[in-house]
Amino acid sequence: MTENPSISIIVPVLNEEGSLDKFYNETTKSLNEYSNWEIIFIDDGSDDESYNIMRKLADEDNRVSIIQFFKNFGKADALSEGFKQANGDVVITIDADLQDDPAEIPRLVENIQEGWDVVSGWKKDRKDPISKRLPSKLFNMVTRFLTGIKIHDFNCGLKAYRRKVVKSIDIYGGLHRYIPAIAGQKGFSITEIAVNHRPREFGETKYGGNRLFHGFFDLFTMLFTGKYFDRPLHFFGSIGLVFIFISTISEVYPIYDKIANGIPFQKHFALIVFGAMIFGLGLWFFSIGLLGELLVKASGTSEKKIHSVYSKNQK
Repeated sequence: MTENPSISIIVPVLNEEGSLDKFYNETTKSLNEYSNWEIIFIDDGSDDESYNIMRKLADEDNRVSIIQFFKNFGKADALSEGFKQANGDVVITIDADLQDDPAEIPRLVENIQEGWDVVSGWKKDRKDPISKRLPSKLFNMVTRFLTGIKIHDFNCGLKAYRRKVVKSIDIYGGLHRYIPAIAGQKGFSITEIAVNHRPREFGETKYGGNRLFHGFFDLFTMLFTGKYFDRPLHFFGSIGLVFIFISTISEVYPIYDKIANGIPFQKHFALIVFGAMIFGLGLWFFSIGLLGELLVKASGTSEKKIHSVYSKNQK
């Protein structure tokens, strides 16, 4: 990578009217040492003055662009659209609420220049209430265990990527929490650095109490799709074969008992019925796997493509 790489800053925005001007000033200050950079705001259905403020910034600075969603699609969709539009050698994601410190951007870029593909921020000294910190610790512990990616803070909004990383991943739903794990599945190198975290100064947190539960569902989605999404028969077929094997044992045993010991089939009626039911269940799972294979082949791709309606500010 060149000593002076081009930088794309991807900023999801949802009702952040109070912080945007200060965010822009702090972020552009941190980018002064780079000759080629852009800021891409993604307005994820804000209903305050956020879009008008971003429009003003874009009118005054041609390095700023806006993608506007007509409704709230969620952070994953916002980041996905930002990734599609990004042109930089290094792509930085950062939230607009100013809890993540834009002054950390040069440190992230330095680590990319050292050879890492993904640099994830770690809110080591997190300035949030315990009601957010404790669930986050549990979430990160489980995610580390199940994914094998040894970082402390999967959901930190402040991250840096080589362009090839963001162009090769597709996120939707709540999978933005697992971008490091998804990148790890694809063989990219990942590191983590402690970053400055600040108390929220403007607006209100978008954190909901049910986000932890949604996060675990998304975790299993990521683990499944990462391994089996383009090979559904491997997953459903394996389950089906286990059931078929159990049913075979259930049906063979009464035959053996009849031949070896003269025990009539009527004595094993329940076992025979159970075996037949399990066999049918196995065939069902196997059929689901075959259907999945047909759907993958018909789509021509194993990756889900996000389609969001948006308008991009034309300057």
